[in-house]
Amino acid sequence: MTVDDDAEGPWRELAPRALAGLVRRYGGDQFEACEDAVQDALVEAHRRWASQPPDDPAGWLSTVARRRYVDRVRSDRRRRDRESREAMLRVPVAAPGGASDDSLLLLQLCCHPALTRTAQVTLTLRAVAGLTTQQIANVYQVPVASVAQRITRAKRRLTEAGADFPRPADAAERMGSVLDVLYVTLTEAHHTTTGDPARDPGLAAEGVRLTRLLRGAVPDDTEVAGLLALMLLTEARHPARVGPRGELVPLDEQDRRLWDQDLVAEGLALLDGVVPGSSPGPYLLQACIAGVHAQARDTGSTDWDEIHALYRVLEHRTQGRNPTVVLNRIVAQAMVDGPRCALGELETLAAAHPDLPRAQSVRAHLLEREGRTNDAVRAYRDAARATLNVAEQRYLRERARRLVVDE
Repeated sequence: MTVDDDAEGPWRELAPRALAGLVRRYGGDQFEACEDAVQDALVEAHRRWASQPPDDPAGWLSTVARRRYVDRVRSDRRRRDRESREAMLRVPVAAPGGASDDSLLLLQLCCHPALTRTAQVTLTLRAVAGLTTQQIANVYQVPVASVAQRITRAKRRLTEAGADFPRPADAAERMGSVLDVLYVTLTEAHHTTTGDPARDPGLAAEGVRLTRLLRGAVPDDTEVAGLLALMLLTEARHPARVGPRGELVPLDEQDRRLWDQDLVAEGLALLDGVVPGSSPGPYLLQACIAGVHAQARDTGSTDWDEIHALYRVLEHRTQGRNPTVVLNRIVAQAMVDGPRCALGELETLAAAHPDLPRAQSVRAHLLEREGRTNDAVRAYRDAARATLNVAEQRYLRERARRLVVDE
């Protein structure tokens, strides 16, 4: 029994917070033992809660996990000296900026410099965001077994490194990793790689919550502000992004009156309050692009020249190494110059990155705009076969069906 067994229930929210509390109490070098204790507590919760649910599930899980950790320590001969020193274990450390949330501390721990960037993201998605190994495997397009091994190696590396929560001076060095992790959380929340929903509301809320905490800790960081604005503006579109039958609604067909105007206002206010340096970072640039969309009445009145220019800056800022950025720039270019030239660039990009998500669906849309109906139908069907998300599959097949009917 692991957290994966019921990832969409209350466990995904409760388990990471229980783990964060244990790691905060007993230290980063005990990460693996703390996770084992939380898993033990989850097994007991599954057995007991069906007949006798607790009044305080989070408190119950944390208490039982702490007891299981102590039991494990006491049974380990190599740690017998800890048995009489439980009261002397680490005093909880305050989060930067006074935020008293263990999740932010755990996030920083998972971004320890002893880990590779891939390991940092993987471990955080598992321990903090509560993604299953299957979901993480789909994010990286690798086998589930590889993700499980990656997580195991990362936990062992933290133990070997004697990892602990970062000092304020060290926390700044981990900021890039922390932002990357939160961005992947946003991506997975709004483009779920498994199952039927077009959006994972629990993961989306957790990503916003953690980014708000980070913003409170480093209020002058323009990239943190940019990422939070991007999250809010993305979340704002959700009411219009999914139709009454759960079908996906593309941006150009959305009823923008359904957008959450409070989130739009908060996101735009964040952007207005940012004073970027001479070289704005990638998250601030993406937020600015989302801001242009948010201020337009519809697709026709969108300032596509501005969006195209921002994507060109973003592509330069990322040195052309992010194929998703290049893909989005191609889409914007098609809105400015027409689909024909964009299709040529897309073919080159797809050849270099054959597994690039959305490349097939973008190609289908461009073919449809150019009037190549038969090619567009085939491309939509190919795109439907390439995605694991059921809602996206339905949308792409419906686009193909609509073209066949209209022909």
